[in-house]
Amino acid sequence: MTTTADAAGGEPRTTAVDPAGFRRAKWAIACLFCFLGLQYATWASRLPALKARLDLGAGELGLLLMACGAGAAASFPLVAHLMRRLGSRRLSLASALCLTALLMALSVVPDYPLALLVVCADGVAVGCLNVAMNAQGAALEKAYGRTAMSQLHATFSAGLLAAALLASGSTALTASVPAHFAVAAALSLLLLARARTGLLTHEEPRSAGARPGEPRPEEPRSRTRWARPGLPSAMTLLMGCAMTFGTITEGAMNDWSTLYMKDVVKAPASVAPLGIAVVSVMMLLARVRADRWRGRWGDGRVVRTGSAVAGVGLALALAAGGVLPTLLGFACVGLGAAAVTPCVYVAAAARGSDALSLVAAMGTTGLLAGPALIGFVAGAGGLTLGMATVAASALVVTLTATRIPWRSRVPAPAG
Repeated sequence: MTTTADAAGGEPRTTAVDPAGFRRAKWAIACLFCFLGLQYATWASRLPALKARLDLGAGELGLLLMACGAGAAASFPLVAHLMRRLGSRRLSLASALCLTALLMALSVVPDYPLALLVVCADGVAVGCLNVAMNAQGAALEKAYGRTAMSQLHATFSAGLLAAALLASGSTALTASVPAHFAVAAALSLLLLARARTGLLTHEEPRSAGARPGEPRPEEPRSRTRWARPGLPSAMTLLMGCAMTFGTITEGAMNDWSTLYMKDVVKAPASVAPLGIAVVSVMMLLARVRADRWRGRWGDGRVVRTGSAVAGVGLALALAAGGVLPTLLGFACVGLGAAAVTPCVYVAAAARGSDALSLVAAMGTTGLLAGPALIGFVAGAGGLTLGMATVAASALVVTLTATRIPWRSRVPAPAG
């Protein structure tokens, strides 16, 4: 037996140590994260083929991508209802099955209006799975008193990588999008079959005698005068703010790092793509190790320090200029931002499914709005100013993290 602090910041509680059970559940939940990365990157990797088959212009393709993000961002009310109705286990499996069916539908959709509908529905299902699988990850940490969320997010990156490799191999063998998507769907179903055997039963029933509008056990009563029944508390909105600026930092780096290397740093064409590669590799490696950092120093310190490293490191790189300083600054962003969203998901899940759903939706909004915001700033004042906005976003996370009640330090997983 081991004594850990409650995930909501309450009294210490005793948790049974069951390494085999922890590993079984962790791998099952990891399959969900890997599934989402595989599903999303599969259809995104064949956008040129879909564009050619449906005869789309650049504006129509941009609207298609926006439809997916809009569906995910607008899914908050539905996700909150389904989480209360179904629980995270059933919702994750149901939404994953929907995503598999939508992937196959997208491969044969006959016209643009139907493609918009399918992609928008895909965004809604992504929103459902995103909340449900992160609720599973938070429940895993609470049940076993071990950190795991950062490594779970690392498996999402592994799913993206697997989808990229599958797309490359499939394109070399055949130009058929349905054949490619069928293989991806088969792999996705194998991941779901593995996940189904180990997912946690994580329900959030209302406590006996609780009246509508009263907080659930996972949703501590806010001490702020802003809280009103039926509305998110100020603390939930603060977590949403941290998530929004954290995803702005991630998304903007993915979209603008290569262009910054090429147009501002004047890096050779062969070197410019290394910007996004450095960010991605550092983020993946950091997420593999971040649970140990969380276990040693606690979520709050990891988020505050990490976001400060990302913001200050990028700002110094922008001031210094040159290829090597820029790549080092990008590495700081990947390293520092890696654990931000996993830790915020855990903090939000401790306040209940409604809070988690809203924070996840705000994160999706940041991921969508971030690149556009940086583009607007770059158009007005140059790309260096746009990248400085990314650094400022990371520092905003540092400031908000000082006010969030993070979970107390718990042990890292044994392996």
